[in-house]
Amino acid sequence: FAMCAVARSIISLSALAAAGAVRVAPRAPSVVCSATGAAAPAETAFPLLKNDRLIRAARGEEVDKVPVWLFRQAGRHLPEYNEYKKKTGKNFLELLEDPADVTEVTMQPVRRYDVDAAILFSDILVVPQAFGIEVEMPGGVGILVPNPLTSPADMARLTLPSSPEEAARLVREKLPHVLQAVHDIRVELDGKVPLIGFSAAPWTLLYYMVGGSSKKGQEQGERWLRDHPLETERLMLSLRTTVIEYLSLQVEAGAQVLQVFEAMGDKISPAGFEAHALPHMAAIASELLARHPDVPLMVFPRGAAHALPALQQAGYGCLAIDDTVDLSIVRELLPGACLQGSFDPALLVTGTPASVRQAAHDMLDRMGPQKLIANLFEGLSGKEKPELVAAFVNAIHQYKAV
Repeated sequence: FAMCAVARSIISLSALAAAGAVRVAPRAPSVVCSATGAAAPAETAFPLLKNDRLIRAARGEEVDKVPVWLFRQAGRHLPEYNEYKKKTGKNFLELLEDPADVTEVTMQPVRRYDVDAAILFSDILVVPQAFGIEVEMPGGVGILVPNPLTSPADMARLTLPSSPEEAARLVREKLPHVLQAVHDIRVELDGKVPLIGFSAAPWTLLYYMVGGSSKKGQEQGERWLRDHPLETERLMLSLRTTVIEYLSLQVEAGAQVLQVFEAMGDKISPAGFEAHALPHMAAIASELLARHPDVPLMVFPRGAAHALPALQQAGYGCLAIDDTVDLSIVRELLPGACLQGSFDPALLVTGTPASVRQAAHDMLDRMGPQKLIANLFEGLSGKEKPELVAAFVNAIHQYKAV
């Protein structure tokens, strides 16, 4: 992947980001890169990172307290989020289009809870949107793709990058608001905690592109794998290339940690996962680690814990686990890995502060406090009580780590 001359001149400064000493990121386009034709951003320094606990845990370094954040920590369970939506008159998808809105919603849980990271407020389907896939949120049924791909002929209506240069250009042209939001969040964080950037993995994205929703995708996804193997591979390769560029550009904009979600890992057989999902996830890890060796790379193959050893071998440094994994033996199954998880979010709906604290400490007793990032085994649904979320976060920090 070719770099602009101006980019080469600041590599040494960028390398300091890993230590939290400084972080450089785009401010405004200034130089045109001959490799892609896209604007190469000017760079500015971010403030010193004050809390690098999550980054140190992800690298396997000793921490004084167990770091904690939550899947979907921004959004519907927060009163301030619902008030902000009402105030702006925007729905979820509309909020994602404005960097100011994204920054505000990303910051809300960081202000309310003592979490050890912020995560970009976004959606996994922005990459298919960049390809030309229409996405809707009609209300009450989640996010939908109203016109999914029904046959290979439908691929003609999409823009499918076939090279890193084309993919980077597409991301800059179609998702500049996301990259601007990453930068703006880093400024707003003022070094308080690191910022996590993310993307879904190719299988999950394909699942929605051909299935239309989380409930209908499995049948159509498997049909495409069976009936259109060559076209499916072309789609997956294009998705892989774009995910790499999208995540890499998030790092350039200011993301300090990357999370890859294979959210539909349970919607494909283990053999199918190994043949069709895992190779692309491994390639994503390989390229991102080559470009950004100091940026921790986390992965969550939801419903596909069988793939965790292979993903560890592929280079993912922090492995998120779901409720199918036996916490009492997980350290034996994944020796040396930083783990992420694995609290039951239902307890944040029905529990009490005391029961949440006890369950959190029981989890840490089983998993151990080092090489661990405390989280949930699935995302917040919106029904959780903020006081119980706070009890969980506080309980994790109260546990004796050393």
